[in-house]
Amino acid sequence: MNGRTVAVVDFTTYARSVAAALDAIAAPAALRGQPRIFLKPNLITDAPHPVTTPPECVEAVLDYCRAHSNASVAVAEGAGGLDTTKAYRKLGYDALSARKNVPLIDLDREELVRLENPNFEYLPELYLPRCLLHGFLISIPVLKAHSMSQVTLTLKNMMGVVPAKYYKSSAFRKSKLHGRNNRELHRYILELNQYRKPDLTVLDATVGMAEAHLWGRTCEPPVNKILASFDPVAIDAAGTQLLGFDWRTIDHIASADGLLGHADGAFT
Repeated sequence: MNGRTVAVVDFTTYARSVAAALDAIAAPAALRGQPRIFLKPNLITDAPHPVTTPPECVEAVLDYCRAHSNASVAVAEGAGGLDTTKAYRKLGYDALSARKNVPLIDLDREELVRLENPNFEYLPELYLPRCLLHGFLISIPVLKAHSMSQVTLTLKNMMGVVPAKYYKSSAFRKSKLHGRNNRELHRYILELNQYRKPDLTVLDATVGMAEAHLWGRTCEPPVNKILASFDPVAIDAAGTQLLGFDWRTIDHIASADGLLGHADGAFT
């Protein structure tokens, strides 16, 4: 499979469907030889799935990585609405860590590196955890609409990697990256991903949030899919379609098309 393929498989169990999706994009070839792998869920708050990524989905990705590589694998997140360690505890990640002997990294407490791009309008400088620049990053978001950016999938999931001490201006711990309006939020997402985008994405589309990322109705019927891709733009375009939107109307996806990936990627 080429790097623009998005695998879309029916959900049966996390173990089976995650493996099937990753097999479909020939993920073992990319995982083999990786020294460090980071699994980044979406833990925006401590509300359970489908608002946040369930530990069962992350566990399936963890097992797959261990089966196809000798990498050191860790879960890594910087929660948006509360301290990350509290989210880990409340949502069952502490139990996953104990059961699978997998480290839980709080990205808000990691050593940082300062990056620069003077051509960027909103993020001419950015602080990121140094560890994420020296490992293979797998984003594991959930399928959700968003009250400001219309969707939150893998590109927006990267907001969790920025350190709260630099980007908190309200109760929400990454609030500075949301800007003053929806347009600014889209630009922040785009510029952030130009510094660091996911290397691989597994999208949990088993349920889906139909109206917003923290509240509202879920998709009915449940979407019942697992998606995987090396292309963050292609998988976000696919997720947007599953939510009933046109990716061309989502500014950060439309702007990323041809820059960070290709929204017209092949689907299987």
